[in-house]
Amino acid sequence: MIEFYVEESDIRIDRYLADQLPDLSRSRIQKLIESGHVQVNGELCQSKKAEVADGDFIQIELPEAQPLELKPEAIALDILYEDDSLIIVNKTAGMVVHPSAGHDSGTLVNALLAHCESLPGINGIQRPGIVHRLDKDTTGAIVVAKTEAAFHHLQEQFRTKTARRDYYAIVYGAPKQESGTVDQPIGRHPVDRQKQAIVPEEKGGRRAITHWKIKERLGNYTLLEFELETGRTHQIRVHSAFMGNPIVGDPLYSSGRSIGVNLPGQALHAWRLKLIHPVREEWIEAIAPLPESFTKLADVLRRRSQS
Repeated sequence: MIEFYVEESDIRIDRYLADQLPDLSRSRIQKLIESGHVQVNGELCQSKKAEVADGDFIQIELPEAQPLELKPEAIALDILYEDDSLIIVNKTAGMVVHPSAGHDSGTLVNALLAHCESLPGINGIQRPGIVHRLDKDTTGAIVVAKTEAAFHHLQEQFRTKTARRDYYAIVYGAPKQESGTVDQPIGRHPVDRQKQAIVPEEKGGRRAITHWKIKERLGNYTLLEFELETGRTHQIRVHSAFMGNPIVGDPLYSSGRSIGVNLPGQALHAWRLKLIHPVREEWIEAIAPLPESFTKLADVLRRRSQS
């Protein structure tokens, strides 16, 4: 049960709840209202258009998620490292990490269930073994736990920022500085619920820190290396756009300008993952080779900048 008092003047309840609960989509909130899971001042509220005001007391009951029926699928994996505790995979563009509405097959989890017999039950049935995520069209290294102990150990490393994640991206434009840090909070976009945005912490944004440096200038484009200090949804994509240098091929945060190269997704690749092995307590490092589409894009832009 989620409970809180409204601290805002007259506003539609679905809009207010969407602002307060960034992890829930507005359509999900509307369904909760319509299905009788929301009360205002102790009375059932089933109208998404109902208005709430300062001092109103809202109670939300979140029904337990119905577990998905996950099926193992024999999908080829590019394995960078594997032992009895964990597996690190070089994820391809277009592959969703775990099943969700609209993506109940063909995911990384479906492939891993066919590859790892020990996976079911770790971190719950819906996201077995998943410690962190990559966006559907982001490629590169992702680690998955194969035991419950490894899962908690790795999860703690990501929480305490011990694990290191480095990315390459090709962006529009050319930053004036050679390196820098973006320290801007990120939350759900106030209008487009598919997007994230720079949102003040007092309005629900969560602190997000991204370090960057230039690897190569490519005329009107730049190859950047990013290091994540935090791990918010779409963090690099949002921070790149905030810098004025959105990632090439990003359907959400760039202008969609054509560059003459057919990309399967945004030009963003998790090229290195470094973490402490949960059993041996030794550092391990996995390097994910750049996908062909990324290297082709860099080559094309390099030739253009030199002509």
